[in-house]
Amino acid sequence: MKKRNLTTYDIGDLQEHFKKTFHNSPDLFFYEMKRGDSSILFIYLKNLVDLTVLNQTILPSIINNTKESSVDFKKLIYQLPTTLAKLTDDMEEITYKLLEGNIFLFSPNAEKGLLINLEKKVERGLEKAETESLVFGPKISFTESLSTNISIIRQNIISEDLCTEKLTVGKKNEAEIRIVYLKGMADEEIIQSIRSQINSLQVNDILDTSVLAQLIEDNSYSIFPQYVQTELPDRVTYSVERGMVAVFVDRSPMVLLGPASLFNFFESTEDVYMRWNMGSFIRFLRYLTMFLSVILTPAYVAIITYHYEMIPSTLLVSLGESRSKVPFTPIFEALLLEIMIELLREAGARLPTKVGQTMGIVGGIVLGQAAVEAGFTSNILIIVVALSALGSFTAPSYLMGTAVRVIRFPILILAGIWGGIGISLGLCFLLIHLIRLTSIGVPYLKPIYPFDKEHALNTIFRMPIHLLRTNPDKKGFFSFRHQRSQDIDE
Repeated sequence: MKKRNLTTYDIGDLQEHFKKTFHNSPDLFFYEMKRGDSSILFIYLKNLVDLTVLNQTILPSIINNTKESSVDFKKLIYQLPTTLAKLTDDMEEITYKLLEGNIFLFSPNAEKGLLINLEKKVERGLEKAETESLVFGPKISFTESLSTNISIIRQNIISEDLCTEKLTVGKKNEAEIRIVYLKGMADEEIIQSIRSQINSLQVNDILDTSVLAQLIEDNSYSIFPQYVQTELPDRVTYSVERGMVAVFVDRSPMVLLGPASLFNFFESTEDVYMRWNMGSFIRFLRYLTMFLSVILTPAYVAIITYHYEMIPSTLLVSLGESRSKVPFTPIFEALLLEIMIELLREAGARLPTKVGQTMGIVGGIVLGQAAVEAGFTSNILIIVVALSALGSFTAPSYLMGTAVRVIRFPILILAGIWGGIGISLGLCFLLIHLIRLTSIGVPYLKPIYPFDKEHALNTIFRMPIHLLRTNPDKKGFFSFRHQRSQDIDE
């Protein structure tokens, strides 16, 4: 069917066209203004338009500048008190712009209509970060407004080398995406890879940055996140200045950072704000507790089931007394407690904040005590499971903490079946997977594998600032240039 040109419509036809297009929506509003022998038809979706600006600024200006018998939008566009106006006769563009909060002015005598952007922004103000809480450093977080988030980064990185590329994704509901990086610091191949992956997406809508991350990851089947997701502007600033690429999505308060290594998920900008020795201790503590979170409960099950000779005789008596009333096998007992902990965590997260905190503390104490008295589990296993749960919460990244909690279950089952051999088998498979995993083509275990002595020490520990300062024109710790996996193979 041939598309009709705007000049073939009269006011009545155009009203019927948009009523049909928007399915007789009650939000669609028409207002006809008589100017001499001609008329101007205003079309807009009233819930998306700032009516105060329309009534107090745009309408008086139009009335004062359209007194002739015919309306000339080519002259009017230069007399309006706004720069967000354009002439068009593209019906598809007009429809799309109406959904973005524009008003459309139509006159039967004009070749083109006039679009004026009067979008009414519905957004929350800058607030304290909830997901990633900090003791030191800036407390504000990103919002759902893309323009606000980009302006925050512009204020933090005052440089002409800061580049922001605009992309759009979504067939039915277009979402604006921005790729942000520092020219000369970020790897051009990585930027091109992200750009091509986003442009190749064939989806109806992008709901959030987490959805985008799943669509553009190198391995979508892996449980490990391959992009760092953060709501902290200072972390984005810190990462972009070191050569990483940030991806912003409109209507989402989270930002993607890549390429990411496993160790990036255990780092926090708070490590930089603290003294280097304190920051090093806390960072090393995170690595240790996350490893213990994976291994502690499976090790208990393996030792109790198959390797009880490893337990000192004094402790063995205590374990025997603790388990004397428990009718279940160690593997079933451990799985029961682990699932109970996960239920408490999930219930606490879904309840209101104050109720959720009470639920987690009181529920854990009551259920743990009741389980021991009822003979469902032993005192020692409750301590082991509690330490494992605490260890998984030390990761600054919520996604990585969740991944660690999930990994614990298959290793726990392997420990119950084959004991220490099962744990070794599970850890070997996990290590092989991590070695093969990449993030935008960069090895996931970089800089430990392949080993990069320049960055390895600062990855495990937080080195003193004066040792990290290098010439800004050179590639040092502050640039964090990544080596591609294909370069490593060569």
